[in-house]
Amino acid sequence: MKKLSIVVPVYYNEENLLALYTDLKEKVLDVLPKFKLDYELIFVDDGSKDNSYGIMKNLSKLDSKIVLVKLSRNFGEHSAILAGLTKSTGDLAVRKAADLQEPSDLILKMIEKYNEGNKVVLATRADREEPLIQRAFSSLYAFMMRKFALPNMPKGGFDSFLIDREVIDVLVSMQEKNTSLMSQILWSGFKTDTVPYTRLKREAGKSRWTLSKKIKLVIDSLLGFSYLPIRLISFMGIFLAISSFIGLCIVLYRKMVGIIDVEGYSSLLILMLFGFGIVMFSLGILGEYMWRMFDATRNRPPFIIDKDD
Repeated sequence: MKKLSIVVPVYYNEENLLALYTDLKEKVLDVLPKFKLDYELIFVDDGSKDNSYGIMKNLSKLDSKIVLVKLSRNFGEHSAILAGLTKSTGDLAVRKAADLQEPSDLILKMIEKYNEGNKVVLATRADREEPLIQRAFSSLYAFMMRKFALPNMPKGGFDSFLIDREVIDVLVSMQEKNTSLMSQILWSGFKTDTVPYTRLKREAGKSRWTLSKKIKLVIDSLLGFSYLPIRLISFMGIFLAISSFIGLCIVLYRKMVGIIDVEGYSSLLILMLFGFGIVMFSLGILGEYMWRMFDATRNRPPFIIDKDD
């Protein structure tokens, strides 16, 4: 009998964990024998400062197949998922959100797609019961990734996935930092299918997926899987060079025909500030690449496990 590893990253989710386990137990765990699957439920505490880990320990007393992993601090959701995959012993693994915004029976639909021979099954967002700004940001991110980095990115994006042991081993062997685990799955190129779902409105707790974390994800994804940022510098350099040449030709022409007037410094100042802005922007992009290379050379792990039970 194969084993399914259900990885649940936990960060300030004390209000959802009991309801999550109850929902999983009723809709998934008790049904898995019909699919000839055993399971392990891996909760990864990503440095929560609330009582999440205490509730996780209480749940582990109710179910011997619950595995607890506590990270030493908050490393981010993708690192927490990677920590769970590292500890997993299943033949396949699925990521399950702790906030109950994804229907639990979605896992069963993903298993059906897996049984059709797919090594990767993505739970794609067909619709979202969330604010317009949040939906717009997710759609923009998916569009940018599909246009400039990974053409196989689903239009609605995805958060949850089911992957085969072969894919798990590939992700664990990478041990990359400052990256997107979801993008790594798409980049790996294994046979993939999708299962659409409607992302539900959050009923309890407060989302910790802040704007700064979203911006970092965009930067990490584009720098890690697209040459657009570095090529953008080249395009801006070419644009400024051509513009400068055209401006020089105009000045020489006006000089030769004797129509140059004494002009103020406003236009010159604006051009200088524009040029300095381009230079600083370019240095910022190069700095992002250099930081990531420096961070990689230090060989620090993407996560540190404090406790595992």
